[in-house]
Amino acid sequence: MERRQLLRTLTYSLGALNVPPASWWERMARTNGRGITQRRAGQADVDAVREMTKLFSQLDQRRGGGHGRTAVAQYLLTDVGEFLQGTFASDEVRRDMFSAASELAYLAGWTAFDNGEHPTAQHYYTVAVKLAAEADDPAMAGHVLRAMAHQAVDLGKPHHAVRVAEASMADNRYGLASSRERSLLGVVHARALAAAGRTAEANAALLRAELDLSAASPGDEEPARVFFFGEASLAHETASALRDLGDLEGAAREFERSVATRKASSFTRTHAVTLGHLGLVKARQHSIEEACAIWSRSLDAMQTVRSARTRDVALRIRSALSPYRGRKVPTIDAVDRLATDYLAATI
Repeated sequence: MERRQLLRTLTYSLGALNVPPASWWERMARTNGRGITQRRAGQADVDAVREMTKLFSQLDQRRGGGHGRTAVAQYLLTDVGEFLQGTFASDEVRRDMFSAASELAYLAGWTAFDNGEHPTAQHYYTVAVKLAAEADDPAMAGHVLRAMAHQAVDLGKPHHAVRVAEASMADNRYGLASSRERSLLGVVHARALAAAGRTAEANAALLRAELDLSAASPGDEEPARVFFFGEASLAHETASALRDLGDLEGAAREFERSVATRKASSFTRTHAVTLGHLGLVKARQHSIEEACAIWSRSLDAMQTVRSARTRDVALRIRSALSPYRGRKVPTIDAVDRLATDYLAATI
């Protein structure tokens, strides 16, 4: 009950985006296990937490943050929380468990973010950063900071996003990350720079992210948390950056590349969002009929998804269609009805 009350009273805070100094990271890395409970964790327990996180992550990609978010939070607060307060078979197991818990806390934040619960998301991201620091896992910490920067971009806080994105790539957070994860960190940095209007730096960051992903290969040792990030995701984020820089032609090209290379059945939410944003770019290019054809595909894809981001796409579609409403154009009216019905069904 106290935890639920805490989450209800949270507010999104720019102050919480302040990255701790180096001394804090060093101190957290020296923190020992608490040993408050009698529960003892071994490597099999770490593997179980990672397996559960993977299952929750796959559900999130297909169905959106509105499905399963509370289950993720509950599993973190109960089962995993007990492990963190218990004892460990070895110091290596302790660090692995804190790293696994950090990834789960990050996922709790990500699903809250996707569901439009931004203060709650920020709370869990902050917890995830602390757990990553206690695990002495800088790459995991960078992954979380990257998500915080992404959230700040979406909330219209570009300068804060740049600062946090830069922190995500500082020191070993970038240096110890796999090539795939480096690309992920880099493209979010590029998005923050683009949102802040720093064109040259954004373009350089996009190029660096492209090179980092090209350096990744199937045989690489990389964390499971980057399973979703590949050419399609890089193209989507690149398109978003180019759109924010005013390059609509480049944005359309990259959104199209994202749609063409994504496995829609496994990444349904992002597929729907990408189609939606591609249609919005086409509308801005005065290709409303083409936009409607794309939006119809987007709205069809999002029928099984519960996400604030898909709802935002539907709202944007209705806004873009407002100048044409009442003209009795069958194609436009059909898309408008689809968007209206989706919004009504996902209140």
